Amino acid sequence: MTIRVLLADDQPLVRAGIAMLLEAEPEIQVVAETDDGRHAVEAARRLQPDVVVMDVRMPGTDGVEATRQITADGFSEHPDDPVKVLVLTTYHVDETVYAALRAGASGFLLKDAAPQDLAAAVRAVAAGEAWLDPAVARGLLREFAARPDTTGPTPDELRRLTAREREVLVLVAHGLSNAEISARLVVGEATVKTHLGRVLLKLGLRDRAQAVAAAYQSGLVKPGTGLPPAS
Repeated sequence: MTIRVLLADDQPLVRAGIAMLLEAEPEIQVVAETDDGRHAVEAARRLQPDVVVMDVRMPGTDGVEATRQITADGFSEHPDDPVKVLVLTTYHVDETVYAALRAGASGFLLKDAAPQDLAAAVRAVAAGEAWLDPAVARGLLREFAARPDTTGPTPDELRRLTAREREVLVLVAHGLSNAEISARLVVGEATVKTHLGRVLLKLGLRDRAQAVAAAYQSGLVKPGTGLPPAS
C-alpha cells in the first residue's frame, strides 16, 4: 500500500530535499508541498494524506497550531485512519517539542537525522505508531523522571486529550489489550495504537504501565469501578 505524504516547510531547498528522499522510496508518494501551516491544514483537509511531514517553525500559522487543527476530532474523513503528523525541526528538546507533541503529533524527528530514519519514521507514523528521535526521547524521559512518582496528570493535561484518547486511556487502565479495545470501540487496532501513542506523548508517559498508573493517580479511573458502557 502506498503511503501518501504531504510536506509542509517554508524553506524550498529543505522541502525539495525531503521530497527527493521520500520519493526514492517505492511505497511512499509525496502528494503535495506547502510553505506554511495554514496551507498545510487546507491541503490536508482536501487531500486527506496518510502523513503530514510538518516543519514546526513556519511564518504565520506555525507547525504546532497546524498540527492541532489536523489532529482534531472530525478533521479526518476516516476517523479509523486519521491523518497523522510527523514533526520536523532543527532544534533538539525545547518547549516547542512538547507543544507539538501535546498538539497531537505522532512523531518528532530532527532535520539532521539520517535519511533512512526519515523514511522509517514516515512508515511508523503511517502505521499508527509513535516515533521519537532519540534526542527527543531522552529529554522527555528526563522530564518524566524528575516528576514525583505520586503525581498524576494535572486537569489541564487531561483536557488536552480528545474524547477518544480519554476513552482509550480508561480502557487501558482496566487492563484491556489493543485488540480488545479495537473490538470494543469498533475501530482498527492501528487506530488504537495511534490514540494510545498520543496519550503517552501528551501526558509525558513512557509506556503502557505508566499510562495505567496515571489514569488512577489522576482520578480518571477509580479502583473498584467496572468497565464503562461500550460505545
